[in-house]
Amino acid sequence: MRRSFTFLLRPTAKQAAALAACLEEHRQLYNAALEHRRTAYRRAGVTVRYGDQSADLKHIRADDPAGQGRWSFSSQQATLRRLDKAFAAFFARVKAGRTPGFPRFKGRGWFGTVEWPKDGDGCRWDSQPEHPSATFVRLQGIGHVRVHQHRRVLGAVKTISVKREGARWYVILSCDDVPAETLPATGAAVGLDMGVASLVTTSDGERLDNPRRRAASAGRLAAAQRALARAKRGSRRRGKAAARVAALHAKVRRQRLDGAHKAALALVGGYDVIVHEDLRIVNMTRSASGTIARPGRNVAQKSGLNCSILDAGWGVFLRVLAHKAESAGRELIAVNPANTSRTCSRCGHRAKDNRVTQAEFRCQACGHETHADVNAAINILRAGLALRDAAEAA
Repeated sequence: MRRSFTFLLRPTAKQAAALAACLEEHRQLYNAALEHRRTAYRRAGVTVRYGDQSADLKHIRADDPAGQGRWSFSSQQATLRRLDKAFAAFFARVKAGRTPGFPRFKGRGWFGTVEWPKDGDGCRWDSQPEHPSATFVRLQGIGHVRVHQHRRVLGAVKTISVKREGARWYVILSCDDVPAETLPATGAAVGLDMGVASLVTTSDGERLDNPRRRAASAGRLAAAQRALARAKRGSRRRGKAAARVAALHAKVRRQRLDGAHKAALALVGGYDVIVHEDLRIVNMTRSASGTIARPGRNVAQKSGLNCSILDAGWGVFLRVLAHKAESAGRELIAVNPANTSRTCSRCGHRAKDNRVTQAEFRCQACGHETHADVNAAINILRAGLALRDAAEAA
């Protein structure tokens, strides 16, 4: 299987400046290639493709040896492929009748990743294996950059990417042939009900807390955003304020990801079959403000619910859970969550009145009482096992 490994870079001041220059040169290449395509089609009706622009790279590098010529040819080709994929996605959306979203120029701060498509071509992972205590990655035009390698890299390194997040730099390794770390069978199955009060409620009655990372940092975020709003555009003070806001958001994102890894690891270690809701989070968090002609209802309440759902990080958790389940040899099943919270898990009676409050479930037919989330998790588990049995029978 294919897996990615992310490590923090420890560049020197000179290397950090070179990394920033590398990003800037690739951003300019991306924008120039986009302008080339736009101009050729607008003035002559000619469609410029990746092969045409890749062939022009050698002339661009020869004309600018101190700029574009410093960097890896393969990494520049990867940047051109990135633009080509953006156009392919644009035409796919047009064909499907969705909002097209034409590819945009990348402004400063909106181009944060450079990829080297092959280890050994302009880059080299573990470039100094004889070093007794540190790991280095060599990048053309930058040098040997120290890596904080906190875990072992498995499989064969295929591509290497460098990403900037605020003041931090990361290296991302995409590896093939990563061996599966199959866990011993437990014989247990569980259903998961996603929530806001608790991140996950299991069919066994266990509840995984929702730490509400963004809400915990709301005070510091608000103060940092007020300082950013007061700063003059283009000033050094505004740049520092913007970096502070970005750093706080990045910390919340890392905390949320860390919590998702820990929760998913506990579930994968305890159950062979895990059934969860097939949630459409984008639809669930769509704004309720409506239009001038048809204004929405309960806009403030819906906005607060949307913030709580996004702060819980359901999407992050389900993505991490899917990766860990695949690696551990566990079976993950997604089911339609419709009516799971209003159907009695004991007698099957379905009614809106069964859910007395957000947390209390009382069946109007048989009188069964339990926590509403536990009842929903049991129904989710049964639906998933029924899907699996039907697939096996087919």
